[in-house]
Amino acid sequence: MDPAARLALAADINAAARLKGSFKLRSGQVSDEYFDKYRFEADPRLLARMAAAMAPLVPAGAQVLAGLELGGVPIATAMSLASGTPAAFVRKKAKDYGTCLAVEGGSVAGLKVVMIEDVITTGGAVRDAARLLEEAGAEVMGVVCAIWRGEGPPRIEGLDLPVWPALTRDDLNEAGAV
Repeated sequence: MDPAARLALAADINAAARLKGSFKLRSGQVSDEYFDKYRFEADPRLLARMAAAMAPLVPAGAQVLAGLELGGVPIATAMSLASGTPAAFVRKKAKDYGTCLAVEGGSVAGLKVVMIEDVITTGGAVRDAARLLEEAGAEVMGVVCAIWRGEGPPRIEGLDLPVWPALTRDDLNEAGAV
């Protein structure tokens, strides 16, 4: 993506998803700012733009786009619709009814799979999903994410897989985040 388009996308993501107010964080701390990733995923125009920005990051040879519950699912679906590459959906854990599967949408056994995630900060959910995909027989190639919010270069501790972000924390800050 060219720098101007990247900056414009980051600015629009900030406008849609960066909220001001008083928010209790997962850690229990209170912040005057919150990033609500579902706000850009629920906007069809922003979702389509993000999916278009992420699509070129998918390596050649990928056979399945595996959206991680919950935020990666709409992005993987949008990317699948645009590219024709099949999608799968990775739950946080196997459900205990119906198919009792952790990976839904068809078998990934023996297939080259790229995980699709919305925002990654530490990568705990990605580590768990990679394990579930490998247990289902997939060959996991890496993860494409909408936003890398972690410190330093994109990398997930304990997981030897590449991370390809469409945007980074620096992009969001450059586009006007406070």
